[in-house]
Amino acid sequence: MASSLSRPSRRLLLAGALGTAALAVTGCSSAGDTSSGGGKRLRIGYFAFPSGDLLVKHRKLLEKALPGYSVSWVKFDSGASVNQAFLGKSLDIAALGSSPFARGISGSSPIPYKVAFVLDVAGENEALVARRKLGIKDVAGLKGRTVATPFASTSHYSLLAALDKAGLKASDVKLVDLQPQAILAAWQRGDIDAAYVWLPTLDELRKTGTQLTSSKEIGAGGKPTLDLAVVSDDLIARDPKVVDAWRKAEAEALRLLKSDPDGSVRAVAAELGISTADARAQLSQGVFLTPEQVASADWLGTDGHPGKLLDYVVDTGRFLAGQKQIDAAPTERAVRSAFYLKGLPDGLK
Repeated sequence: MASSLSRPSRRLLLAGALGTAALAVTGCSSAGDTSSGGGKRLRIGYFAFPSGDLLVKHRKLLEKALPGYSVSWVKFDSGASVNQAFLGKSLDIAALGSSPFARGISGSSPIPYKVAFVLDVAGENEALVARRKLGIKDVAGLKGRTVATPFASTSHYSLLAALDKAGLKASDVKLVDLQPQAILAAWQRGDIDAAYVWLPTLDELRKTGTQLTSSKEIGAGGKPTLDLAVVSDDLIARDPKVVDAWRKAEAEALRLLKSDPDGSVRAVAAELGISTADARAQLSQGVFLTPEQVASADWLGTDGHPGKLLDYVVDTGRFLAGQKQIDAAPTERAVRSAFYLKGLPDGLK
């Protein structure tokens, strides 16, 4: 298993992406290509994670807005696999954490995509949990322990930040790269002592674990993480009106989360296959912005005026470079060029 400091080359990622793309998406046509049914195809990557994305999917908001398109929703387990799929040109739009986004735009060959929306801000829905019977009370108590997290994810970034704040190096613990379902299995077998992961796996760990910190707490300390949405450069160049329609659908979903909480709970429960009680509890742990906040100076910003998200991504890149997770942090200019703000804020009304 790869150590916490190992980083696959862009060439290896591309090779993996081609395999991932072949399995995840039928065909390799782009959003502008003609499918077998004579329409256009739009491929969207999403996570089985409570957010407005699930409302857009469940209520078929995009299908209604783009009747000439065949919309395919492809589920992913982590941002690392989303990055690979973009490298393999298998996606047009996707959810992506701020940490894997910072990784994706680093280096001499950045992934050809741009952040165009903010889905949510990580809160109590991502956290670090230790096995309760071990009696670990704080992050410092993890020294020498086996800790799992999906590498190259926002949880991985937050875990490194938590260790750093506690005075520990990554080498002070045994870091294990596992996807959420594999984390749950390893936890049940007793193979790991702690894990930093997101819902719904997180709630399963909490049943027999002690929460040591959360992304809400780490964010308040100056290292926030977010679930962003990125769009391929190819789609932006070829059909920006599709991006506009998608943004409006996501903005509508954010409004529904506040104006129709019961309907939103039912939609999330149906998409995740969980009870409405569990869906309500999971949604309550996230931080969902209003469309106006998304396009404000505090977050994504507007056309020609990037918001504070620019600083957050720059800082994330610098932290990852300092932790030897990437070779070099993306420059502020590189981050700025990876923002797609055309049409904001009016495009969210």
